[in-house]
Amino acid sequence: MHARSMRPVTISERVRVVRKLEEDTGTAAHEVSADQVTVWLASGPWSASSRNTYYGYLRSWFEWLQRQDVRTDNPMVKIGTPRRPRTQPRPVHDKHLHQLLSVPMRRKTRAMILLAALQGLRVHEIAKFRGQDLDLIAGTLHVEGKGGAVYDLPLHPMIAELAETMPRTGWWFPANSRAANPNGHVRSKSVSDVMGGAMRRAGVPGTPHALRHWFGTTLVDSGVDLRTTQELMRHASLATTQIYTRVSDRRRTAGIRALDPFRATSTEPLPPMAEAG
Repeated sequence: MHARSMRPVTISERVRVVRKLEEDTGTAAHEVSADQVTVWLASGPWSASSRNTYYGYLRSWFEWLQRQDVRTDNPMVKIGTPRRPRTQPRPVHDKHLHQLLSVPMRRKTRAMILLAALQGLRVHEIAKFRGQDLDLIAGTLHVEGKGGAVYDLPLHPMIAELAETMPRTGWWFPANSRAANPNGHVRSKSVSDVMGGAMRRAGVPGTPHALRHWFGTTLVDSGVDLRTTQELMRHASLATTQIYTRVSDRRRTAGIRALDPFRATSTEPLPPMAEAG
């Protein structure tokens, strides 16, 4: 997984799930049967979404065992893929975002929030953001996303203005001097905790990731086409972008009000309904 440039947090989570399977079944992870996996997935105290995710982790695990000639069979082919529940995007409301940005907070905290809301950065991308990732002349922001993919995004004017108060080079959010690597950047969890704390103090519901949801939803609501939104959100699949982009209540209301039962003819009314006999 390291050779495939997977994120450390993803690797640790996959390893945790395989070890949990081994612990709960009392069987070596490379010898677990299809029946044991089925019972484990069905009886675990997790949500339907987590069950779907764990299924994917185990499928990758047993496929790897086959490629390494550790097993000749793959028990996952006997198990149907758990249905992933349809999720609804939960962006921060416009009024809540205004409320959040109106309360006093530290400069670095505000920078984290703006990077999430105006550039759509994830917490792990914010954690390792550097001054040299901005090109103020070209008006671009450089970011390394999932899987090591790199992107140059258009720079929002407020981020360009913010850059004047932040380091021109080096980490914007350096690690604490007492950290294991004091010359590195803060952890993703630290970014999430800082942003989440600011949201709670401001009375704003939701999680820091809801700011990225706001980013995608607001792009679409402002008239940006879905394909462009996909590029700005750096999604490999358009289907993923649709998960993040909630159609605003204003647009849905306008859609309902646009329905005209008399549109078939603009001059002749519909015939009266027959009375029930």
